[in-house]
Amino acid sequence: MPKIDLDKDRLTVADLVAVARGGAKAGFTRAGERRMARTRSLIDRWVKEKQVIYGITTGFGALCNVTISPEDTRRLQENILMSHAAGVGEPLAEDVVRAVMALRIHDLSLGYSGCRVETIRYLQAFLNRGVCPVVPEQGSVGASGDLAPTAHLGLVLIGRGEAFYRDRRLPGARVLEEIGLPPLQLEAGEGLALINGTQVMTAMGALVVHDAVRLSKTADIACAMTLEVLMGSSSEFDARIHQVRPHPGQIVTAENMRRLTADSGIIASHRGCARVQDAYTLRCSPQIHGASKDAVAHARRVIDIEINSTTTNPLIFPDIEAVRLGGNFHGQPVAMAADYLSMGLAELGSVSERRIERLVNPQLSGLPPFLVKNGGLNSGYMIGQYTAAALVSENKVLAHPACVDSIPTSANKEDHVSMGTIAMRQARQILANVERVVAIELLCAAQAYDLLTEDRPLTAGAGTRAAYQVIRRHVPYLASDREIGEDIDALTPVLRSAELVDAVQAAVGSIHGYA
Repeated sequence: MPKIDLDKDRLTVADLVAVARGGAKAGFTRAGERRMARTRSLIDRWVKEKQVIYGITTGFGALCNVTISPEDTRRLQENILMSHAAGVGEPLAEDVVRAVMALRIHDLSLGYSGCRVETIRYLQAFLNRGVCPVVPEQGSVGASGDLAPTAHLGLVLIGRGEAFYRDRRLPGARVLEEIGLPPLQLEAGEGLALINGTQVMTAMGALVVHDAVRLSKTADIACAMTLEVLMGSSSEFDARIHQVRPHPGQIVTAENMRRLTADSGIIASHRGCARVQDAYTLRCSPQIHGASKDAVAHARRVIDIEINSTTTNPLIFPDIEAVRLGGNFHGQPVAMAADYLSMGLAELGSVSERRIERLVNPQLSGLPPFLVKNGGLNSGYMIGQYTAAALVSENKVLAHPACVDSIPTSANKEDHVSMGTIAMRQARQILANVERVVAIELLCAAQAYDLLTEDRPLTAGAGTRAAYQVIRRHVPYLASDREIGEDIDALTPVLRSAELVDAVQAAVGSIHGYA
């Protein structure tokens, strides 16, 4: 099983996905230990000297003017975990929590927080032994970082809270006992270091942008299939059109469409027909999908920076033996990227739903109503379009930007917050909704292909043909009515597993997921 050293200089989104979902082991090297030990020695010295340092020898937030005695510094760190563990709602998914722990290790390993190596080793053990702290998904305002959720995570280190372990939800003390670790005794500054940062919104963001790249490719595949069965033209993807308006996402989407429909016998069969131009959902797909790709690319750049940053406070700089108080925990960069990403993903769903309507509407498709024979007795994919419409409408609500809202906290000391975790939770839900919408389009397009070619020996392009074959391995032709929800549920995991994208790329070469 691969190992990824979480204290290396630069983590990638792929590294996080490997640890969060792929079973990669969490490594930690001597380089990280040395960085952390150097800073920790400074904190130990300053505590003995009774220096006043925010969060280490003082209270937190609006209580920063309260000085804590050296005798109470340990209790202070446990208190911050208990008092800040005020999250509510359903637990975050396991892949998100694992990504949070990986990011927390990386941030602390940079040596600016003063956290001990012993504390890192507990988080490393959780990852490698399959311990997943129970972290409620609601309660973070995105500054000072993700305080409530990360406090719940930190509780398990000290034998409190709860965790999932071997398919059981257990008290934190029981989990530590089962993996052979005593409750961790936190030292000065460690409680604050564990919770103060943007790791929850960033971990979620890393997983969302990873999945968004795959979804962007899948949306292009669905569009190409729909273009063919609706007898659309490939001329709108001519590279010269897009070179004179060179948005990166637009250019690569047009290239994808050319590659996916190359050598299509269906498109060739109606060249020179009376239709002058295709509808916007087909003709403008490079411009629409391309703008969404650009949104994904922007979010990816922000996440790449954030996962390699330190977002705690205070920051200790050992080279000058000094403490600096700042605001790296403020989630505004991630929040704004999340809202932009949400809009980009939502638009992929919106345009897909409009193509679904064209497929099931006989006045627009020239195919049997709702893509089924013996209509009236059979309703075919009629309600599939309803479901897509409902998901798209829900996305319009979820795409309302969270980052423009702010409610002051901590007695107005924290008078502007980012709501970045809410923004990223919305992006994650939008992604899941769009995956289902695109799955419905693929089902409809495959059904339309069967109806179109039943009496005519027409072949699809190499890319769309490969996609059709994957769809039919999992969902059969709809000869008469059956439970459409089961078809959607059968195909959606295929999209998420990248089976469909991989099969298409094996047929036509790599296609672009983002600019």
